Amino acid sequence: MDDIKTTAEAAQAEVFAVAHVVHTDPNAPCHAENLELPKALKQPIGSKTSAKWAYERLILYIKNFEETLDNQHEVAMGFTGAEAGVIRIEGIGYFDPDLVTFYGSDPQGTKTQLIQHVTQLNVMLRALPKQVASDAPKRIGFRLARDLDEG
Repeated sequence: MDDIKTTAEAAQAEVFAVAHVVHTDPNAPCHAENLELPKALKQPIGSKTSAKWAYERLILYIKNFEETLDNQHEVAMGFTGAEAGVIRIEGIGYFDPDLVTFYGSDPQGTKTQLIQHVTQLNVMLRALPKQVASDAPKRIGFRLARDLDEG
């Protein structure tokens, strides 16, 4: 069954992505809102589910955050308003129309998966020390962004 939308909602759904950021430091590193959008994010918003739209934008933020990390740190995600704690990001997915899934491990190395409804999505990106000192840091944001460009 199709959702019934008002004229304003229908028009709003066809809008393209718009983002903006202001920072206290004018020389701060580039923010995700200022990046060139990958192919997947140049499509009208109305052609996407809430889950896919949230997933695609999260990828931009994660990739941009990883670009600010040194080789001793990897990206992790803290979940606000929940007792889930922090998850070292090893995978992200979505299940249309409204679920986003995070795969990873906690700081003690315990395998972790969080499935979250897009209406409850509220995350904080954090830098955690690499798990194995001799390995290069794992950068999932770059893999996710490549998937957006190809998809």
